Amino acid sequence: MELITREDLLALLESGGVQLVEALPADAFNAEHLPGARNVTDRVSAELAEQVAPDRAAPVVVYCSGPYCNRSKIAAAAFARLGYAEVRVYAGGKEDWAQAGLAFEGNRANTPTTASTISGAAAAAGRPS
Repeated sequence: MELITREDLLALLESGGVQLVEALPADAFNAEHLPGARNVTDRVSAELAEQVAPDRAAPVVVYCSGPYCNRSKIAAAAFARLGYAEVRVYAGGKEDWAQAGLAFEGNRANTPTTASTISGAAAAAGRPS
């Protein structure tokens, strides 16, 4: 399992080939999450992994609240054990995303759509959309 930066994550989100997974309790996920993310709340079983990241060959990026949260590392290790080919951890998580001023989806977020959020996130990071 390797780490991924916010810039590299934004590039993957733009390409559309990444399976983004938040490893936090459901209430934290429902309040706000990175655009397009799916949620795992506890142990990652084969069935749960299949639901949130159905393509074992596509990259999986797991994140949680920030650099001091280990939930993303634990979940990423589970995906790797289940045979996912490319598993990465966005260690900065929600904290880094928020500090960069990027938009979230969820009950507390006022984001219109995933596509416009990702384009806006790319623009905020200085990337063409």
